[in-house]
Amino acid sequence: MKRKIAVLFLALVTTCEVLAQTVEQMVEIVTPDGMKLKGTLLLPLLEQKEAFPIALIIAGSGPTDRNGNNPLMLNNSLKLVAEGLATAGIASLRYDKRGVGASRNNTISESELTMDTYADDVISWVEYINNDPRITDLTLIGHSEGARLALRAINNGADVEHVVLLAGAGRSLDVILKEQLSDQPEQIKELSYAIIDTLKKGKTYDSVPVFLNSLFRHSVQPALIAEFQVKPSELATNVTIPMLIVQGTTDIQITIQDAKALSAANHDAELVIIENMNHVLKECVSTDKQTQTSYYSNPNIPLHPKLMPVINNFILNHPH
Repeated sequence: MKRKIAVLFLALVTTCEVLAQTVEQMVEIVTPDGMKLKGTLLLPLLEQKEAFPIALIIAGSGPTDRNGNNPLMLNNSLKLVAEGLATAGIASLRYDKRGVGASRNNTISESELTMDTYADDVISWVEYINNDPRITDLTLIGHSEGARLALRAINNGADVEHVVLLAGAGRSLDVILKEQLSDQPEQIKELSYAIIDTLKKGKTYDSVPVFLNSLFRHSVQPALIAEFQVKPSELATNVTIPMLIVQGTTDIQITIQDAKALSAANHDAELVIIENMNHVLKECVSTDKQTQTSYYSNPNIPLHPKLMPVINNFILNHPH
């Protein structure tokens, strides 16, 4: 049964300069718990089609907004994905998570937020999209943590036809965090590992030093405790719709091992490894962190040229 979602079209904005045959609309939903979430609907008008496929783009962790940006980096990765979809006649909707960007005015305690909360928001957007008679089929495209949210939403009943996982973890979050922290100074690494091990056991860690608050502050520990128990590969096993797994070889946050773990969990999934694609989906030959930083913070660098053909072909070749 569909939940009633309050929908408000806020404004119709100018046609994109880059894509003359597209129109952007600002959209808003109100979730069942009263949260107002805002997003961007990009409509392709190629051939003036009356119906078209659509992708719901789900951003990654932390304060990452609908365009793939956060206060510390501007790369427009997800905005570029939306534009790349439009060139193939595929509509898209990308949104700001609760507490982020234009959706940040929602009043909810950080300690109450869980991955299931965000997955429920994905389902709310799915139900909004499915109420549009112009839509022929719906694909979830999740990037990084958004890939795990896509899997969680499907496991929780999201009514979609396809799913695309971009740089999605295939191992539990505690394992990924330890790997990402492995090159830190020994004192920071040892303390971080101790906190992770405590949370993994289902216990909170009370004496988090200020310099680790961004990762382990007390208000996010309940969500971390819950998420450390989740294995993305098990979520992938339950997916019965067409699934595409895409991973870059120069991603310094998520590895090919993760993509292969997801693929091994679902033998029907299509796995594509893109040479020299980094975590923000740009072409980068180096895995040096300082070099990569420039790619994370430059919106003028295009997506890896092989990425959008892979995604577009997958969506268009698996019609509903």
